[in-house]
Amino acid sequence: MDIGQIAGLIAAIAFAILAGFMIYPLIRLGKLFDQIAQTVKDTGDHALPALDEGVTTVQKVNRSLEDVNTISDAAQRSASNVGALTDLYGSFLGKPVIKAASTVWALKATAQDFLNRRASGRHAEPSPLSDDAKGE
Repeated sequence: MDIGQIAGLIAAIAFAILAGFMIYPLIRLGKLFDQIAQTVKDTGDHALPALDEGVTTVQKVNRSLEDVNTISDAAQRSASNVGALTDLYGSFLGKPVIKAASTVWALKATAQDFLNRRASGRHAEPSPLSDDAKGE
């Protein structure tokens, strides 16, 4: 064996040792990729049922919101009807009651004024409702 062959043999042995040291990290890297692949598969297997349940939940919430919308529409119609009924009562009962109350007050004030003048004679102070208060 000459020096070139010995150098080649040493280089081959060094390369074999280096390849041996490199095999272990490559094996570990392969196992890591296998674990990552398994994790992705498990995540996909668990994610699909969770998404299906989420879709079902959203559909149920939408149905509930439709019911709430129906109820709120009915409540709005009821409030409008109550408002219209209140306006109707106000126009048919409120105005006549106000007119009757003002008529009763005017009659009472006139009767009191008349009774006060009769009781004290003609020298009583004129009331704000009498013609004498206008300066005539």
